[in-house]
Amino acid sequence: MKVQPAAFLRTTLPLGIDQIGDLDTGRYHSIWLPDHMVSFWPDSIWTPEFTDLATVSPSPHRHLDAMAVAGAAAALTKNVPIATSVVDTVRRHPSMLAQTALTLDHLSKGRFILGLGSGEMENTVPYGFDFSKPVGRFEEALQVIKLLWESEGPVDFEGKFFHLHHARMDTELYDGQCPPIWIGAGGPRMLEITGRFADGWWPAGAWSPEDYAEKLGAVRASAEKAGRDPMAITPAFIQTCLIGDDAELAEMLAAPLVKAIVLQISAAELRKHGHEHPLGENWRGFVDIDPAVLTRERFLAFCEQVYPEMILDLIPHGTPKQVAKIVKSFCDAGLRVPKILDYGGMAGLAYGAKSPGKVREAEDELLRLCEGV
Repeated sequence: MKVQPAAFLRTTLPLGIDQIGDLDTGRYHSIWLPDHMVSFWPDSIWTPEFTDLATVSPSPHRHLDAMAVAGAAAALTKNVPIATSVVDTVRRHPSMLAQTALTLDHLSKGRFILGLGSGEMENTVPYGFDFSKPVGRFEEALQVIKLLWESEGPVDFEGKFFHLHHARMDTELYDGQCPPIWIGAGGPRMLEITGRFADGWWPAGAWSPEDYAEKLGAVRASAEKAGRDPMAITPAFIQTCLIGDDAELAEMLAAPLVKAIVLQISAAELRKHGHEHPLGENWRGFVDIDPAVLTRERFLAFCEQVYPEMILDLIPHGTPKQVAKIVKSFCDAGLRVPKILDYGGMAGLAYGAKSPGKVREAEDELLRLCEGV
């Protein structure tokens, strides 16, 4: 399996799907579509006081449904696979996920990848969804999806979270194949589930090549124990980074929205690098974010406690060539489908405009470094 980058298609307004043809040229392994109700950035800092991005978009939460956008992407492309990265199993019943995935696989003629995760607080709790026991719910949802795809005629299922009674899904698989399932996973139990069920894996946090290799090893060990081919699981990663020279990095690290990246990092992970999390020792990272409740005053206090090393010790950074070299080290650890995500674009409009060019330059350098890998 060669190293090949993936592309992102934003599922926020403005959508920009009219440019999707540029991603269907064979350069990219797949196009990934995030699925959110809200973004990670607190409402309190999406104002011109903190970022000029607020002058062109009234909210960071103008999200569209990833599954619906995937349908449009499938119709507008001919070659590249389309993947959700990732849909949670809290907001959607597994029977609907199974049917929608089959629909998208037929629309794309076998190019759809169902990317799944166990969910996050920000997309569930404010809307009244039950976010208790998300991993148990996730595992059971996978069982239901697989059962509906692989069974003929009515099926029954009695689980803790889901129940099927004479349920059926007679829509045939496209070309006789189930859509691939890729899983976003980071904790031990989710990694074990990934090995048993998944065709691809996204880490929910991997802060070093060694961390990536260890988690990939856990996925492959689980697959082997389940009698599956561990090497058939595609190792992927959304590599969040800051791309820029020293002067640009200094400006990025002073931007409130860039400092907000620390909200996505757990206190335990920061502690490994010698830092205390501004939101306390029990902060679990992105799964705990609720952007509506982080007030301006609380965020200002948070920003005062975020210093550059807290970010630089965990987030790859530097020029495109320097970032590519870091991503290459993850490829040496087993990564095969990286998405280089330049978080520096959150420093403001000027940085956002330059970001796509920097990412492409980093991709080109990565491909050069990975020739023969």
